[in-house]
Amino acid sequence: MQEHHETEGREIGTKGLLDLCLACPHRHHLDGRLISAGKVIIATGTRPAVPAIPGVAQVPYLTSTTALELEELPKSLLVLGGGYVGVELAQTLARAGVKVTLIFRSRLLPEAEPEIGAALEGYLEAEGVQIASGVSYQAIRHVHGRIELDVEHAGRSVTLAAEQVLVTTGRAPNVEGLGLAELGIETTPNGGIKVDDRLRTTRAGFYAAGDVTGRDQFVYMAAYGAKLAAKNALNGDSLVYSNRAMPAVVFSDPQVGSVGLTEAQARAAGFQVRTSIVTLDHVPRALAARDTRGLIKLVADGRTRELLGAHILAPEGADSIQTAAIAIRCGLTIDDLAESIFPYLTTVEGLKLAAQTFDKDVSKLSCCAG
Repeated sequence: MQEHHETEGREIGTKGLLDLCLACPHRHHLDGRLISAGKVIIATGTRPAVPAIPGVAQVPYLTSTTALELEELPKSLLVLGGGYVGVELAQTLARAGVKVTLIFRSRLLPEAEPEIGAALEGYLEAEGVQIASGVSYQAIRHVHGRIELDVEHAGRSVTLAAEQVLVTTGRAPNVEGLGLAELGIETTPNGGIKVDDRLRTTRAGFYAAGDVTGRDQFVYMAAYGAKLAAKNALNGDSLVYSNRAMPAVVFSDPQVGSVGLTEAQARAAGFQVRTSIVTLDHVPRALAARDTRGLIKLVADGRTRELLGAHILAPEGADSIQTAAIAIRCGLTIDDLAESIFPYLTTVEGLKLAAQTFDKDVSKLSCCAG
């Protein structure tokens, strides 16, 4: 499962941040002392966000942290949220014998390509995970040792019930008590601290990095951002933060690996978009492993043929996405991928096949054919 930065609520003091850098996950006791510095980096992380469902405050819900601390598994579980945390935990607990119902407002993995979310949803259902998509939450309650959730689905009111409920509906930045408004530090619509491409906040001398910015919430991106912010704070703001080639992985089975733009993002950015999709039944590695679940989708600039995005759903997709990340970082084209030599009987060979699919029918090629 993806790693997150998680901190408990902290009492920083009523006078604001007081030039304090909080990068440590342990509670800080200031004891009334003023800690000052010339530059400040805010890295207070996030905590599980709780949806505004009537009655939720009276329900003993699980979070991504407490669910992993359970000493005894429930017989049944409602999982709220179709993002990567919900998907990973729903599948994990279902495979451990829990009867899981996965519930979400829109579609599975809403930030992923729709073809990948739809395919993964089918695989989860085939394993016995019940899916309730496109719902709106009405109310939740704890009755006689069970959780009851009222939702509206396709114009009908439906009640879903289980022994316990797990909330995986996102993360909330830890900004309370920092006195951001008094300091003139602005936040974004999702509550994260607003930063520019140098990770500077809207107050001179203050920087923010990691999950508290409300974006790119992966441990490796937090480490990258914190290092960049520290160097900028000390050495003249010369480094630019970029997530253009940021790989993201969902550790489901099959795994999801993504980097760069989705088709929708590329069109919204004004590119003349071309896409290709190759299903894993055309990838020799998948055929040899007798597991052809999944697909590979590439997004390219139709004018320059530069690779803009790569999206993999495959049992070993996490280990293949970095090749695409390097290709995007280096500005490679789909022709560069199609003409490169890839080792036979590897999942990453599917990237070459997906690149060839822009101009060829790969089903008619012999193995290793260029």
